[in-house]
Amino acid sequence: MWSLPPSDSVLHFLSLVAVAAQGMTAALAAGRRSMDWLGVCFLGCITALGGGTLRDLFLGHYPLAWVQNPVYLALAGGAAFLTILFARLVHRLKLAFIVLDAIGLVVFTMTGCDIAWQMDASLPIVIVSGMVTGCAGGVLRDVLCNDVPLLFRSELYASVSVVTGLFYATAFGLKLNAELWTVLTFVLGISFRLLAVRYKWEMPKFVFTGDEER
Repeated sequence: MWSLPPSDSVLHFLSLVAVAAQGMTAALAAGRRSMDWLGVCFLGCITALGGGTLRDLFLGHYPLAWVQNPVYLALAGGAAFLTILFARLVHRLKLAFIVLDAIGLVVFTMTGCDIAWQMDASLPIVIVSGMVTGCAGGVLRDVLCNDVPLLFRSELYASVSVVTGLFYATAFGLKLNAELWTVLTFVLGISFRLLAVRYKWEMPKFVFTGDEER
């Protein structure tokens, strides 16, 4: 009933961009914690590849992506290292961090959905796979930097991943070609995340103090 298009060249290219982008977000976060250069590169690899690694472990998808393609390690670590060199020239690091993180969130979500689809997973598993791939790396980055993960902050984050995954998993019924469909999903996800940050869109909160009214 549910189907996804085969992996396409656009998604592959965006995946490489996302690996580099997440490596850069890790470097920017590490810089705020005064980590040494090796720590920066190590954090870059964890951030860029952590979500995909957890996805592969959950799905039993072997070999792991970075084991099968070590170039991902070099790309993530290299992007983190290069960020060390030019980060001081960037005056709006907060904006750069948000945009780069949004790229990683959206593209990794699509990649996770694609991997689960190739394993003939059901729609719920496809969506969860996308969310794990998109969100987990950023959570690991923030936890290791002793920051509150973006996933748990006010603006929509995991919701962006879910919406992106649903769009990616159902829009094939529109008979779009794979490349165009991937681009549309990318634009939707990035726009949704950046608008959520700009206008502070939030999910309803559950507040419970434990105090009974008297």
